[in-house]
Amino acid sequence: MKILVVGSGGREHALVWKLRQSPRVTEIYCAPGNAGISGLATCVAIGATDIEALADFAQQKGVGLTVIGPEVPLSLGIVDYFEEKGLRVFGPRRNAATLEGSKVFMKDLLEKYHIPSAFYATFTDREEALGYVEKQSAPLVVKTDGLAAGKGVVVAQTIAEAKVAVNLFMKEKAFGEAGSRVVIEEFLCGEEASFLAFTDGETVLPLPTSQDHKAIFDGDKGPNTGGMGAYSPAPVVTEALHRQVMETVMLPTVKGLAAEGCPYKGVLYAGLMIDKGVVKVLEFNCRFGDPEAQPLLMRLRTDLVEVMEAVIDGRLSEISLEIDPRPTVCVVMAAGGYPGKYENGKVIHGLAKAGEHKDVVVFHAGTAWQGDAVVTNGGRVLGVTAIGDTVQDAIGKAYKATEEIGWEGCYYRKDIGRKALDRK
Repeated sequence: MKILVVGSGGREHALVWKLRQSPRVTEIYCAPGNAGISGLATCVAIGATDIEALADFAQQKGVGLTVIGPEVPLSLGIVDYFEEKGLRVFGPRRNAATLEGSKVFMKDLLEKYHIPSAFYATFTDREEALGYVEKQSAPLVVKTDGLAAGKGVVVAQTIAEAKVAVNLFMKEKAFGEAGSRVVIEEFLCGEEASFLAFTDGETVLPLPTSQDHKAIFDGDKGPNTGGMGAYSPAPVVTEALHRQVMETVMLPTVKGLAAEGCPYKGVLYAGLMIDKGVVKVLEFNCRFGDPEAQPLLMRLRTDLVEVMEAVIDGRLSEISLEIDPRPTVCVVMAAGGYPGKYENGKVIHGLAKAGEHKDVVVFHAGTAWQGDAVVTNGGRVLGVTAIGDTVQDAIGKAYKATEEIGWEGCYYRKDIGRKALDRK
């Protein structure tokens, strides 16, 4: 079987790496891919949002399965278009992907189906939003309604900061039309966890738990990023909490979407806040997380092609996931200046040496070839991912490999996985 993976990040590198392990796969294409992916798949110079060109390519090459990595093509309806062309594709249709594409849609759905989340209000008028903020007590969370690459969220510690965020989104249009409507919601205390599951619209098959590290600096300080590292499992999610998440969040969400005429097929990712044994939903994503995909797919032993085909065919109830019991840790290496301004084109040293480390895979995110050199080509550049007998072991392996790699301005957090150790 020929497979096409759409996207160019660390998540897509992890998907290509995992799909290549299937005995059913003969060839993998990735559009547009990156320098690391080019060693495992044929990279094709088609953008992830060029839906017609991607479908034409899939038809010409006889692609048997297309896997959509990022959120933007899903929200643009790539799955609907591929299905209309008779192509098999893994991911939710456009109406179901609105769960991530519109935070207002998500919050309204959660409220309607009594799925626990923060209280909220939505605004299209900036003055009304500012007036609402003045009547609240800090901290508050201000979010763009639309997609903003994981950066359209401001946790405002003061009312003044919340007003700045409203103006940033609605007046200065920092994220374009994504901020023409905003959600202002209660700040939730606790510890975050990521809960991902495969679903065919009826059966919900959970992956292991994981935890992302959103903030740029150690100790969860500084602005939010697309994710600076992740580990799996997340000890904060106990067996009892796992049941609570399935019963109060995942199953009701899938049923609610079906009831709204938006049946969901694909990976459903719930970003959760856990406080004193109670779970609330922060957000939903309609695809694998990045960087969560890297540690999760390293633990998955089941053939990913089999799982994805069962989702498409509505027979996920026939599948059970085999998971490596050992923990995994991913350390994201970023460009200096990220998530603000940064420069591309810095030559990356030490990749071959890091790649020799046992139980480690260096997943590429923002990389490109420049002649014979691999150079930086994005804010998040690499995801150094390791598996170990214990969390401490996996952390040690990941950081030893990370120390082999460098480029001008390279930055990474030094505390990925610390919360898991603190719970021991």
